[in-house]
Amino acid sequence: MKPWGGRFKGGTDPLLERFSASIDVDRQLYRQDIEGSKAHAGMLEKIGVLTYVEKKKILKGLDEIEKEITSGSFVFTAALEDIHMHIEARLIEKTGEAGKKLHTGRSRNDQVSLDMRLFLKEELCTIDRNLVGLLMALLMKAEKEKKVIMPGYTHLQRAQVVPFSHYLLGHYYALKRDRLRLEGALAMVDVLPLGSGALAGSTIPLDREWVRKKLGFSRISENSMDTVADRDFVVDALYAASVIMVHLSRLSEDLILFATQEFSFISLPDELCTGSSLMPHKKNPDALELIRGKTGRVLSDLFAMLTILKGLPFTYNRDLQEDKEPMFHAVRTVSDALSIMALCIEGLKTRKENMEKAAEESFMPAVEMAEYLTLKGMPFREAHGVAGAAVRLCEDEGKLLGDMPLKQLKELSPLFERDVFDYIKPRSALRMRRSVGSASFEGVMKVIDGEKKYLGL
Repeated sequence: MKPWGGRFKGGTDPLLERFSASIDVDRQLYRQDIEGSKAHAGMLEKIGVLTYVEKKKILKGLDEIEKEITSGSFVFTAALEDIHMHIEARLIEKTGEAGKKLHTGRSRNDQVSLDMRLFLKEELCTIDRNLVGLLMALLMKAEKEKKVIMPGYTHLQRAQVVPFSHYLLGHYYALKRDRLRLEGALAMVDVLPLGSGALAGSTIPLDREWVRKKLGFSRISENSMDTVADRDFVVDALYAASVIMVHLSRLSEDLILFATQEFSFISLPDELCTGSSLMPHKKNPDALELIRGKTGRVLSDLFAMLTILKGLPFTYNRDLQEDKEPMFHAVRTVSDALSIMALCIEGLKTRKENMEKAAEESFMPAVEMAEYLTLKGMPFREAHGVAGAAVRLCEDEGKLLGDMPLKQLKELSPLFERDVFDYIKPRSALRMRRSVGSASFEGVMKVIDGEKKYLGL
């Protein structure tokens, strides 16, 4: 390949051509590159750089190139290092002098930024739609299972009784926050960079506002040097994707545990599981394990991008060529993971009897026992000690708190009355909790009704 322009005597070393080529990665941006080129051609005609006839030839040539790439007939070569050069070279073959004018007032520096922003605008919206789909699946499952109870866990130990629906809504709210991060990332993406040139703009009177409207951006970048150096918008998108994947990974871990024979709280959909090559009885939660595993790769995409940027001098450096692979991988992985998790939530079956047995056959009511004494006037720290002593006695005698004779309880505190046995029943606790956001039947129903309005259901 001969470098652009007349500055160089010979061609590029073939090893460097292979080492520097990004076409295997950035060819995915062909639609965005053609869309940006069409807008740029329209603007160049408006300011008099192109004639109407030249613009029409360019637009026709770009349409033909898009069809060639889509159909698979377009010839890619390492001699033309990226998608921009491939499209421009082919356009010149088709249109001659008109094609040579298209790059007027434009650099690959602002061109690639435009392509990536157009790509992310579309992909972030797709991620958001898939995220809403998962939110709907969680909300519908919570409504369906609103009366099922289960243990809530801290340190993976049974802690307090909760409705299964409240548990699902806990993950719902974590993912709902992710929509705000996506919204913020999209706002950072939604800036037109074209017109910044290589780093300093152009003496040609480019109409950036016309291009902004044509391509549907919210605003125009304000500093040409910052514009070509900027990959913050990629970092923001990767950060949003990373947090979503972390949330999906935590949910995956819970569901994997709940589906084990040791818990037997749920049964996962067959279509998202696989069997064993040796053990006929196995039902492996492969889809959830892959979400958990792929989370590490998406996190590495974010850190790769941050590492690429951390030592770069202003403005553009070839290091930035390495920004696309982590971007492509992260946004497409998170989009697929959201869709798979929605299928999992929709298809999982609850084993109500096992959940409720775990909730009832435990010492979790010790919390309510302490609160019972507190409402009777005992300081909470003292009440905590009394309830703990009751648990120790039950452990020694192999029984549950609800099985203790009232006489034995009164030996621990005279404040105990017969009503304590109803007070510490798991379902009683779920009816009595009143604080906003608490795990109660009433609170769950209010949340479901409100979130249905949020999702437009």
